[in-house]
Amino acid sequence: MAIAKMSVAELEGFLHDVFPQAFSGGDITIESADGATCLLRQRYSDQMLRPGGTVSGPTLMALADFAMYVVLLSAIGPVGLAVTTNLNINFLRKGAPGQDVLAAAKLLKLGKRLAVGEVNLLSGTSPDPIAHVTSTYSIPNT
Repeated sequence: MAIAKMSVAELEGFLHDVFPQAFSGGDITIESADGATCLLRQRYSDQMLRPGGTVSGPTLMALADFAMYVVLLSAIGPVGLAVTTNLNINFLRKGAPGQDVLAAAKLLKLGKRLAVGEVNLLSGTSPDPIAHVTSTYSIPNT
């Protein structure tokens, strides 16, 4: 079992300092992070929707990328310059309007220079993912 290098409170404090724009809307919360997994919640707003009344792709991609960053930081500690090198998303079903979006991220491999993970995006209380993401992050020399 992974041991978290940063608690949720430490992650929030660090991210508010180095990446305040991620929280500027006040709609994203970190519900849990343990060094191997994390759960983020983005509260519903009408700005999430695209024409046709579904949650937009950019909303889902941004939340998934942020979730991957959070789970990585929980595993390695405060390394602000870790960056996305790849993100692949598969949209599986429509995200329902009026529902929060949850991002459940999991590290699959953590190396010295690269981390690979996956994120399942969920709409409200449905157990069926609306999107599945795989992502790779580059970890700088510290």
